[in-house]
Amino acid sequence: MSDRLPDGTYRGWADLLAARLAARVEELPGSPSGPEGPLTGPGAGATGPEAHEGFRYANLAVRGKLIGQIASEQVDVAAAMGADLVTLVGGLNDTLRPKCDMGRVRGLLEESVGKLAPSCGRLVLMRSPGRQGPVMERYRARMEHLFTFIDELAERHGATVVDLYTGGTLADQRLWADDRLHLTDEGHRRVAEAVWQALGHPATSDWRTPLPPGVTPSWLARRRADLRFTREHLVPWIGRRLTGRSSGDGRAPKRPELTALACEDSP
Repeated sequence: MSDRLPDGTYRGWADLLAARLAARVEELPGSPSGPEGPLTGPGAGATGPEAHEGFRYANLAVRGKLIGQIASEQVDVAAAMGADLVTLVGGLNDTLRPKCDMGRVRGLLEESVGKLAPSCGRLVLMRSPGRQGPVMERYRARMEHLFTFIDELAERHGATVVDLYTGGTLADQRLWADDRLHLTDEGHRRVAEAVWQALGHPATSDWRTPLPPGVTPSWLARRRADLRFTREHLVPWIGRRLTGRSSGDGRAPKRPELTALACEDSP
């Protein structure tokens, strides 16, 4: 979300990472086959390149999904792909709901990781970034509870954890879109770089570098931004919560099947 391309479609950190991995595979001796491929996105994804197909990539993620939906709709599909690399990011949307059963969230995450870890070459989990601001403070304890459990799961199952939460840089409000829930294009670029480095690849930039000092908006500008956010994003979000709807209802994954991805074909 919020990394919009000129044609109106969304890209995001998962596609950015997939493009870089595809380029790396093509550069390896013996291409088109290569040693890894990603399943990436805020939900679950998978890859599993074969010699005749080169790098393959799937992205099963759908905006707004809760961990129960990820576990029931995406995890089994991803596990069946036999991917070299899988990323699973889930549970955070649950913590932002007014009522959240953390015991259920933990149980579903444990079940999901238990299915994915044995089925793929490498599983990547994430401590997601948190934006600065008073609203986030209300849910911070739940988020940290979730991240502690993710660390425990990773240790038990040999998964890699990408820690975007404690670095601080991604908390900068300038890296978050107007909806205050999704990163900007620069934020997505930094997440892709963080995962790239966690996979053991050489850094191309320092994703933790703070943004340069900026001009603090005036009180009036901040209030106008708050009103715009409330009208365009907060009120619809509350409405969906009250009616049990999600922004992802009716939406299909962008890459539901493991298909070839050449680096020059990626967004």
